[in-house]
Amino acid sequence: MSDELPAVEIELRAWRQFLVLAQTLHFGRAAQRLHMTQPPLTLAIQQLERRLGAVLFERSRRSVALAPAGAALIEPVRQLLAAAAALPHLARGAAAGESGRIRLGFVSTMGFGALPRWLREFRDRHPGIAVELREATGDVQLEAFARGELDAGFLLHAPGRAPDAATGLATHSLGAEPMVLALPQGEPWAGARRLDPAALLARPLVIFPRPIAPSVYDAVLAFFHRHGATPHIAQEAIQMQTIVNLVSAGLGLALVPQSVTQLQRPGVVYRALPATLADAAPQCETSLVWPQGAAPAVHRFVDFVRARSRGGLGYRSQ
Repeated sequence: MSDELPAVEIELRAWRQFLVLAQTLHFGRAAQRLHMTQPPLTLAIQQLERRLGAVLFERSRRSVALAPAGAALIEPVRQLLAAAAALPHLARGAAAGESGRIRLGFVSTMGFGALPRWLREFRDRHPGIAVELREATGDVQLEAFARGELDAGFLLHAPGRAPDAATGLATHSLGAEPMVLALPQGEPWAGARRLDPAALLARPLVIFPRPIAPSVYDAVLAFFHRHGATPHIAQEAIQMQTIVNLVSAGLGLALVPQSVTQLQRPGVVYRALPATLADAAPQCETSLVWPQGAAPAVHRFVDFVRARSRGGLGYRSQ
């Protein structure tokens, strides 16, 4: 048999009466402030004490004083009433998209570009909306959307390969960017004025696993195949930072989104593809993704991103 006491449901009116009496310590003055007569207030306090199983006020013919249980309740009851008073404002703000929470997923490449600036500006403009950041690869984000654990996310994919409406997700493209070479700076050939296309295609490749961005992975491999080469995958890594670090260690070269060039690491040099390979160079696209029928706060963020990303993200050629 459980020793736990049954939950006691008490209306806010009873807590207001308790708090006013605790502030005045006088039944007559408290009743006047509450716009009621003294006998109903006396009865209400007695009923509250019975329901709580504790004495809240010590009474005598001449005075009223707080009992220990009453003193312990003053601050929690004050906070409870303040929170209750704020509920209409919170509800109106949520309905208008001015308050709420956005669980925002993002791929690491967004951290090298506009995302930090956008988040700072969005929080300044909409302080009532809390943004919870979750760095995650595309496959992890899509699984989180399916479980209802994300409200919006930035995904990386091949151009035109964003999730479609059949997945229950809406999308907005931020634009496409070229993929460029990340080369080990310690290799003499990496600093050559003209890169040898055949030698590049024969070098070991560092790449992310296919499940995290299948369309981009397939575009990279298709690039090699179009030039009659089969890439030798030396190492796979999930995060772009790790891929760049592996390149710096000399494990191979990598094709990375141009935004990654903002990540400067000793031992790595970024180069555009040679002109003879550039016509078939892979690209990647970033999209903002959110569930259809999302909350107003999410649509507020979507509108903000749409306004900031007009004309693409402004990637420049190397």
